[in-house]
Amino acid sequence: MVKQLITLSLAILLTTLLSVGFLTIPGKADAGVVPLEGIKYDVNFSLEDNLKLFIGMKVYVTLDSGKTFAGNVKEVGNHLIWLEKLDGKEFFDALIRINSITAIDTRFRDLKR
Repeated sequence: MVKQLITLSLAILLTTLLSVGFLTIPGKADAGVVPLEGIKYDVNFSLEDNLKLFIGMKVYVTLDSGKTFAGNVKEVGNHLIWLEKLDGKEFFDALIRINSITAIDTRFRDLKR
């Protein structure tokens, strides 16, 4: 009888320890790459309209010449985009012809810690 009680107690203790151990092990869902809310491209929009979605945000603009500018979109007009706080030239802004742009890219995901 005593032997059975000891065996039962050990079984309960082991089950409890294993349960607590699984609860305290961090899962992979706690860390990783997560999408930023409200940021998206719309392939049905023109390049100009897509740029308007990123006013106030940082974008990288690649031109026909292959040169890339990185900065915050200040304003988008019918023919020009105004980038401010250019990377490497924080005190400079740029006006770029929209029809000279071949690609834009921006950050869509962040690392969740």
